[in-house]
Amino acid sequence: MLYINNISLVQFKNYQQSSFDFKSRIIGITGPNGTGKTNLLDAIYYLCFTRSYFSSNEQQNTQYTTNGFRLTGTFQKNGQTEKVICVVKDGKKEISLNDEKYDRFSRHLGQFPAVIIAPDDAEIILGGSEDRRKWLDSLLSQLYPEYLDHLIVYQKILLQRNTLLKNMADTANPDQLLDIFDLQLVMHGQPVHETRRHFLQSFIPKVQELYDYIAGTHETVSIQYASTLTEEPFATQLTAARYKDMQVQRTTTGIHRDDMLFLLNGYPMKSSASQGQRKSFLFALKLAQFEVLKQLKQMPPLLLLDDIFEKLDQARISRLINLVAGKEYGQVFITDTHAERLQTAFSNTAADLQLIAIA
Repeated sequence: MLYINNISLVQFKNYQQSSFDFKSRIIGITGPNGTGKTNLLDAIYYLCFTRSYFSSNEQQNTQYTTNGFRLTGTFQKNGQTEKVICVVKDGKKEISLNDEKYDRFSRHLGQFPAVIIAPDDAEIILGGSEDRRKWLDSLLSQLYPEYLDHLIVYQKILLQRNTLLKNMADTANPDQLLDIFDLQLVMHGQPVHETRRHFLQSFIPKVQELYDYIAGTHETVSIQYASTLTEEPFATQLTAARYKDMQVQRTTTGIHRDDMLFLLNGYPMKSSASQGQRKSFLFALKLAQFEVLKQLKQMPPLLLLDDIFEKLDQARISRLINLVAGKEYGQVFITDTHAERLQTAFSNTAADLQLIAIA
């Protein structure tokens, strides 16, 4: 099992210095809007992922007028106590596990699996392909360390190749360098493509099952993986696109352009699904992510639910609460503006509920 027992926050977002003890499996975080409920969830997420879910700029994670922040969390993982410390100061970040600093933050991913569901997740459906790749890469990076290794190297090579394409006139033997970059892109891009393709094939049935449960009815949902690498070998594509790449000064083919098309009854969800259908799909997508992590990690990940009562109707909320209150789920954090609503929602379950009020 995986639990977080306590967390302390220093100069993180709106928290000057606060600490919280978590004593139950279900934790309700209550308080008016703007008091820091979501920020507390984000701090837990940060300890698991070494980054914020909501703010890519560390300055936005740092309390105004200060030069850094510190997060400390104590976890119980399979009966062992584990301490994670994240420190950001003057633009530099340090992450340590049990007082041993990581030389590569990527080695921390997957150590403390977690799934977050937040209002902005609608962009996974409504936004651009980058939002969908970010979601899939985050999941696969927790599952397969080698996937993350390939992805990191691929992105570095891609940046170098694009820099070369912008500076062709000032570079000696640019074609020779492009040949080298192309070989490296294929070496690291192909495994990423194969992992994405195979994973989504086995993932779709889990999403369908959870969608039917949450929506309370059956509608066919599916995910189409769109990648040029399924059409012809990556190396062939890079060679064929080289002249175009030189003209536009960027790499126009590869896994960095992959996309996923979410379909409802055969039609694009982005344009045809109702708001309720999209919300049901997003919850099914994230809870299927939870199931996969639980299976491969052999422990339920932390589940962080932000503002779900404002986003789902009562029937869907009831089905969701019954699901996460089950013992097959691990520690669950839920934010809400009304403590009474949380108490009522869990009153018919056997799960213990701890309420934390943030003023």
